[in-house]
Amino acid sequence: MILEPQVARGTDAERYAALFHISKALSACGEPEQLARVLADQLRGLISFDHLDVLILKENSTEIEWHGWGTAPAAFHDLPVEETSSWQVLNTQEPCHIADWDADDKFPRLKRILENSGTKIGSVIRVPLTTPHRRLGTLGVASRDRNAYHPEDVCFLELLSRGVALAIDDVLNLRKSRAAQLELERQNSRLKLLLDLTNRITSNLDLSELLRAVSGNVRQVMECDLVGITLLDSESGNFRIYVLDFPSSKGLLHEELVTCQSGASLRAFETLKPVIVNQFDAAEFGEMSDIVIGEGIKTACIAPLVNRGRAIGVLGLARKEDNSFSEHDAEFLTEVAGQVAIAIENALAYREISELKDTLAQEKVYLEEEIRSELNFEQIVGTSPALKHVLELVETVASSDSTVLLLGDTGTGKELIARAIHDHSRRKDRTFVKLNCAAIPTGLLESELFGHEKGAFTGAISQKIGRLELAHQGTLFLDEVGDIPIEIQPKLLRALQEREFERLGSTQTRKVSVRLVAATNRDLEKMIGAREFRSDLYYRLNVFPIRIPPLRERKEDIPVLVRHFVHRFARQMQKHIETIPATTMKALTNWEWPGNIRELENFVERAVILTRGKSLEVPIAELRNSGAAPPVPNHNGTQDEISRIVRETISEINKGTTKGAVKEHDERERQEIIHVLRETKGRVGGADGAAERMAINRTTLISRMKKFGIDPRLFV
Repeated sequence: MILEPQVARGTDAERYAALFHISKALSACGEPEQLARVLADQLRGLISFDHLDVLILKENSTEIEWHGWGTAPAAFHDLPVEETSSWQVLNTQEPCHIADWDADDKFPRLKRILENSGTKIGSVIRVPLTTPHRRLGTLGVASRDRNAYHPEDVCFLELLSRGVALAIDDVLNLRKSRAAQLELERQNSRLKLLLDLTNRITSNLDLSELLRAVSGNVRQVMECDLVGITLLDSESGNFRIYVLDFPSSKGLLHEELVTCQSGASLRAFETLKPVIVNQFDAAEFGEMSDIVIGEGIKTACIAPLVNRGRAIGVLGLARKEDNSFSEHDAEFLTEVAGQVAIAIENALAYREISELKDTLAQEKVYLEEEIRSELNFEQIVGTSPALKHVLELVETVASSDSTVLLLGDTGTGKELIARAIHDHSRRKDRTFVKLNCAAIPTGLLESELFGHEKGAFTGAISQKIGRLELAHQGTLFLDEVGDIPIEIQPKLLRALQEREFERLGSTQTRKVSVRLVAATNRDLEKMIGAREFRSDLYYRLNVFPIRIPPLRERKEDIPVLVRHFVHRFARQMQKHIETIPATTMKALTNWEWPGNIRELENFVERAVILTRGKSLEVPIAELRNSGAAPPVPNHNGTQDEISRIVRETISEINKGTTKGAVKEHDERERQEIIHVLRETKGRVGGADGAAERMAINRTTLISRMKKFGIDPRLFV
């Protein structure tokens, strides 16, 4: 039975008048998806429908570009377009009018899908959307009622479709223009990023600062959630996150995090090609998968940092959404990674050169200080059996890299022996670095030994290279090692055993090759018992102990040393001293010298200063009145015998040099002035000056000093 078609809504005049308003409304649509809703609103009252849709295909393709619904969508979204009425209309460019959907058998699969979804269709009209340039798609309306439309409705929709097609074409062209503009802006921003990278590489050689700035720029330009630069730690073979720009991080990912090589990062590193992970896969993130899940990361794009044909790390991007990276992103990231790799290589090379330059500069300063301080000994002086035994031990151990512990009283010349060990070793062409552990405050000793980074502690305004690092490939001499604080001893032990250390304020472990010579005048074994010195450090130092004999055990070397010092100081002071009285030499040889060679040297220097003629004038009385440490018995006799010899020597000197009471008085006054000037360190006037101490007028004292030829500057 054929039913008569229903009467169309609205008169022809109303419909055709509405076309103008519909076209105007459609032209105001900015997005295709909005167009279908506007069209449905405008057509209500002009034609009956329960469903309205606009289907647009990609140009020269069966792929749907977009499918807009002015009403609730029907349930056939996944059906191939070839099995729908749209395909027939698009190919024939003729409208399709199905008055009774149930009786029609053209689209069986579509019917089944609609029936299974509970969607009721009675009648359908679908018309082509075509412009003079291309076939866009179709416009369709459907009603639950059969025979809902008549031929006038088809004609009206055909006429309407021309305006709809033009409006859609405009919207699509606008979208393409906007997309092209956005793509152009994106390309410009990316090109600008590459240009900025080039400029930064040439203007900024601070690696951390440079990479943080680069990471921030890359994250903004690539519109991603995370940018990380991971470098290979050559010592451990693991990756270390060097720089991370991740504003929304929960703290699970952070800089300095060390990870094993695995998954996508390892693949990019080994193949030297970018890797895209567009869906979360635990295997691709390896041991980092739990952290990645915790941070909400789903996709990643990783490019190797390659320079000169080798990878030094990876540059990674990540987003918290699926399927977010394209091959184009990977290509661009590879270009960025190439620039970053160059920046890293340049910065590392600059850092290495700067560190070498700083090291050489500090070595130069240190060596200049050493040259200035090289006034103690020019060579090892003496021929005694005790000294020869020490030199034999030096010759034996010098060629090895074994640690040497020098033991002996203060002033015995332990530093000179340490230098001799260095000069006869394989390291003689490298630096000999010394550190007096007793002369540096406890709070600064660790910094002096290991160095520190800028800002490591209050007052650390610049980076400092420690003595241990300065002595790399050379010899480190730790004098007074028994005075190292107990809290620093474990760090020194680790540096000696592992040959590695960290500067204060740094987490970077530095390798070092140092030959250690230590010295002390303290009893380390007693200190171990008193828990003042670690036993494990003592055993590490006591590999090859050498005891330096005190001067009282090598008295036969005293005359040689006296002549050596007299000759040196006389040359420095431009004096001509030809003889040393036998009685003077006898007194010097028999004195116990508790301060050893250092005391003897200083005493001879004073004697040279006091000497006005060609014969050495020695203030023997100073030995008697010096308040020295209690004498130590020796093979030449008891302390009483030594005192007797000194008194006899003084008497002989006085007999030979004193003529009359006046001269005797002058000499006593002269010696008194010298004694007071020595106590005031050459200060004549003022509070606690020599004049005040002697209770005489300052001008009177100056006059007497001129009379006796005394220069106060010699006592400063």
